[in-house]
Amino acid sequence: MLTGKQKRYLRSLAHHLEPIFQVGKGGTNEQLVRHINEAIEKRELMKISVLNNCIEDKHDIAAELAESTGSELVQVIGSTIILYKESKDHKTIELP
Repeated sequence: MLTGKQKRYLRSLAHHLEPIFQVGKGGTNEQLVRHINEAIEKRELMKISVLNNCIEDKHDIAAELAESTGSELVQVIGSTIILYKESKDHKTIELP
């Protein structure tokens, strides 16, 4: 579980990142979760964009992605989801 200070730090790091994945009208699926899991293991911090044509609520998608990838939900702002997961092999982010 991330503290408020850690979430603020991660939000500042994520500010300059571009979204890597997009969730569209199909919502989340097994393939998307697998790709996100692989990418977050290498990057530790990532942004995911939720498109306007997505039927599901962005907060529900964020919670589902965080649970299925084993990551922490940092923030949902606008149509962007920020996830963090500490990497086992490629640890690059030191949390305060």
